[in-house]
Amino acid sequence: MGSDATSNPLDHPLVFGQRMQVLRTRRGMSRTVLAGLLDKSPSWVKQVENGALHTPGLPMILRIAEVLRVRNLAELTGDQSMPVDLFIGPGHAKLPAVRSAIDTFPTVAADREAPSAAHLRTRLESAWSARHSAPKHRDVIGGLLPSLIRDAQLAVRQADRAPERRAAQAVLSEVYSLSQFFIAYQPDTALLWRVAERGLVAAQESEDPHAIGVAAWLTAQAHRDSGPTHFDAADAVTLETLRYLEPLLPEAPDEVRAIAGALQFEAGYTAARRGDTGTAWSYWETARKMAKRLPADYYHPVTSFSRAIMGAHAVTIAVELHAGRESVRQVAKADAEAIPSRPRLARHRIEEARGYQLDGQPETALATLVKAYEAAPETIRYNGYARRIVLEETEAKSPERRRRAADLAVRIGVLAA
Repeated sequence: MGSDATSNPLDHPLVFGQRMQVLRTRRGMSRTVLAGLLDKSPSWVKQVENGALHTPGLPMILRIAEVLRVRNLAELTGDQSMPVDLFIGPGHAKLPAVRSAIDTFPTVAADREAPSAAHLRTRLESAWSARHSAPKHRDVIGGLLPSLIRDAQLAVRQADRAPERRAAQAVLSEVYSLSQFFIAYQPDTALLWRVAERGLVAAQESEDPHAIGVAAWLTAQAHRDSGPTHFDAADAVTLETLRYLEPLLPEAPDEVRAIAGALQFEAGYTAARRGDTGTAWSYWETARKMAKRLPADYYHPVTSFSRAIMGAHAVTIAVELHAGRESVRQVAKADAEAIPSRPRLARHRIEEARGYQLDGQPETALATLVKAYEAAPETIRYNGYARRIVLEETEAKSPERRRRAADLAVRIGVLAA
């Protein structure tokens, strides 16, 4: 490494408070904002950072790690004997094959003819259906993606007329969208962004409103999950796409209305992450009105947007606003059984568990995470919020809660058997 290389402060033996300050600063988060998200005072944050207070206990460490989106607890604690990944799950066995398909571009003069866009779309729809119905959904789509990616890339390269090329680009964009669901929360952030960017480019080339909306929806999520300094970028993508879709909506098919509704909710989700209660609920209400314009049994295969999902979305808004009582109230109103997708139901159960914990009901939170595991084990295994709650409960005062939490921690791969 040259002498002008940038040093990483976390490579040095810093104490907990110093590490917390470095990570907070990297996230562009003030002490006041961090304190509010932890239900502490700014002076408490300052005292922890300057060493005036001792390192907090494990439950608070886990909450700090969640708020700061720490990938691995060792980054925060400095203790390499605690290499617990939170917001990055385990690398799936099929990740190398998917990565290879993404990174290997076929030439136009391949030794085979590409499938038609219509054929590829049928396969894509089957893949989405399989994802929604499978408990181990990453295993299923990880097996389908490599050939689907290669065939969609080849279809674009062999298309020799503009209409065919646009149709192939639309399918390729949505194949990349499916790939993002597989890659998310796995240990290859660069691959995730590569796929997101390629999906956006292919969608723009397709000139297809639905493909553009889906690619924007996923890109906004990638920005938001990168932390507060990326919230403005998430909003820019979301709101610009909504402005593009708005004049099309009166005559648009259901799938385009659904992606517009999903984007409206995303704007509310980002506002909730900011702590902007009024804006968050206003966008949720706008999205709810859009959902009511869809058939009662409609369910968007990518975003899950539908009438059935709006109750789950309300729980998410309340949880992101750290409103425990309101979260539980929204849990009671939501109809979880109306969600037909196993991974999306599991995600909703995790949001329910977050709400119960915010409301001081840890036993119910833990029981709800068990339900999430029963719906889709691979969803909870890769979810940082669930992993944090389970780890926190392994330190509970109740022996029975500790036992149940440890059992779930082993099943989701947070603790060794």
